[in-house]
Amino acid sequence: MNFSKAKFAAAILAVAIAAPTAASAYELTLPSLDYRTGPYAPGGIPYANGYHDYFNMLNQRDGGINGVKVNVIACETGYNTKKGVECYEKTKNAGSGALVYMPLSTGITYQLIPKVTADKIPLVTIGYGRTSARNGKVFEYIFNPPATYWDGATVAVKHATDIDGDLKGKKIALVYHNSAYGKEPIRTLEAMAKQRGFELMLLPVDHPGQEQKATWLQIRRNKPDWVFMWGWGVMNQVAIKEASSIRFPMDHFLGIWWSGGENDVLPAGAAADGYKALAFNAVGSDFAVHADITKHVYEKGVAIDQSYAARIGETHYNRGIFAGVLVSEAIKNAMSIHNTKEPTPAQVRDGLEALNITEDKWAELGLAGFTGPVTLSCADHRGSSSIAVQQWDASAKKWNIITDFVAPLDDVTAPLIAADSAAYAAENNITPRDCN
Repeated sequence: MNFSKAKFAAAILAVAIAAPTAASAYELTLPSLDYRTGPYAPGGIPYANGYHDYFNMLNQRDGGINGVKVNVIACETGYNTKKGVECYEKTKNAGSGALVYMPLSTGITYQLIPKVTADKIPLVTIGYGRTSARNGKVFEYIFNPPATYWDGATVAVKHATDIDGDLKGKKIALVYHNSAYGKEPIRTLEAMAKQRGFELMLLPVDHPGQEQKATWLQIRRNKPDWVFMWGWGVMNQVAIKEASSIRFPMDHFLGIWWSGGENDVLPAGAAADGYKALAFNAVGSDFAVHADITKHVYEKGVAIDQSYAARIGETHYNRGIFAGVLVSEAIKNAMSIHNTKEPTPAQVRDGLEALNITEDKWAELGLAGFTGPVTLSCADHRGSSSIAVQQWDASAKKWNIITDFVAPLDDVTAPLIAADSAAYAAENNITPRDCN
């Protein structure tokens, strides 16, 4: 029978909910709010594949996490907030009970924050979501390692400064998805514009981003020195093509990490050469974990998307692996802290707050040099952070990291986080936790 990808995902969900592997067997249940359909599928598919493949590899190679099988339940959202919330309600009691959620959507994240907090289920938003959730004293069940959109904004400005020097009197245009996601960096860029004396142009792009002629006509007319982009899905492809059409210099066009996938640049061909994007992990498949995924998942024919074998190691695929590592290590911590192989979601929260993935630990996991250390705590749900800039080489069809991994400018974002989280606590009658 030929299922569409949407029907395929729905079928997986139905089977997972209706018929766990064994009625009495405990499994580590991890719902995955995927999107393999619609205009955001170019980013959603590789990320979901990396996340699913990592846990599939652990099941095949190690029998799961500490010998306990992982049950990853796919639920198709189409990057739609309403469907994302529906998926949450459908899956939170599936299997042995959901342990953690990763929606890969800022819009869905905002809607789930009060729900997961009430249900005491951790929500992990890697490189997206609500930035002020870094404050673990207020957002007890929300985590956003290893970098936030406000962090990305500071590193983008830092990179522009490193290239051009003093930005006083210069123009920076922000081309952004007209949603909660795209609006996230605005207050940080506004604060930095006041500090550094540059002019900020705000250019929203409505869903799904396929029509941008007017946006790039404004850019051609106003001649900004830099263009930053907070885009996703087909919006990125269109923007890069439009930038080329007005001959905007690609080495001064810088996207957030979700605007830096292979699917974003390949459609533009040679015109995308020199385009830049932020990154918090390496690209490529030259890591031991990729060899294990190939051996234990693709060669056995058990991948969720068997057709993806030649593309493992792409940018967003590796971010799915990154997400899998953080969740699996948090579960290991929970098992150790609470001396159980059947952790509750609240215990996994404790495991997340105890994350300390050092460079040596990344190497032990088969990902030496993949990213920087990840260290979280009760008070700090983002933790240590390191961000680099990658650049597209169109002739070689590959991304290259062209800067050091640097820390974001916490002196810029810390006051904004304190103010925003305090306002959220007041609005929602939350007494901040004592993390001492």
